Amino acid sequence: MPAETRSLAGTVVAVTGASAGIGRATARLLVEAGAKVAITARREERLTDLEAELGSDSVVWVAGDIADAATNARLVAVALEKFGRLDSLVASAGIGVYGGIVDGTDQEMQTMIDTNFTGTVWGVRSVVPTFLKAGGGDIVIVTSVAGINGGADEAVYAGTKAAQLVFAGAIDRELRESGIRVTALCPAAVSTEFAIGTGRTAGDAWLEDVLTPEDVAGSILFTLQQPRRVRTTQVTMWSAAQGS
Repeated sequence: MPAETRSLAGTVVAVTGASAGIGRATARLLVEAGAKVAITARREERLTDLEAELGSDSVVWVAGDIADAATNARLVAVALEKFGRLDSLVASAGIGVYGGIVDGTDQEMQTMIDTNFTGTVWGVRSVVPTFLKAGGGDIVIVTSVAGINGGADEAVYAGTKAAQLVFAGAIDRELRESGIRVTALCPAAVSTEFAIGTGRTAGDAWLEDVLTPEDVAGSILFTLQQPRRVRTTQVTMWSAAQGS
């Protein structure tokens, strides 16, 4: 008997952090699978480029900072206005500032906390009323294995990812009986511009052995394609070359 999967054709998925990396790769795979996407990021030119690539019939976008609750509210509003529905949220926006606890500026740390955790909270709060009205929905929060076991020189980053992980679990317990599934997706290092972040160099040799954005996007797609009777609450991902 073949494994049962759920078609995403005709569904609408909100994707944060869609200007690059995991968010951009996820939007591409979703449209390829027949879904429509409502995307957001701070860099408007990246969003318009992605819209041109995927087709305006399949994309609507909002440029803004997800650390601002209003950006998330606008994303839901434009999705409903253009497509008439919203089925899922992929909260993939995030940045990394790496180094010791006294390294980096106060503003860099605050921006990372606001983007990684506060933005996730606003994103979830913005979609839940629509999902409750529809009788269900999916929320995938892209966190990190750093939120499970943070390494040296990433304490604040790991703290934001641990906060996402605990938040995802609590929201799942709150909303599961309403038909809303919540998944915390925890990849190890991924070769993206924001994951490289402050304190690392794009040409570092170790980047050749880490996950790609497409690896993570494929796992997100798989999670959303599970039949409604299946809940995937936490997924961890490592490349074959990475130690756990």
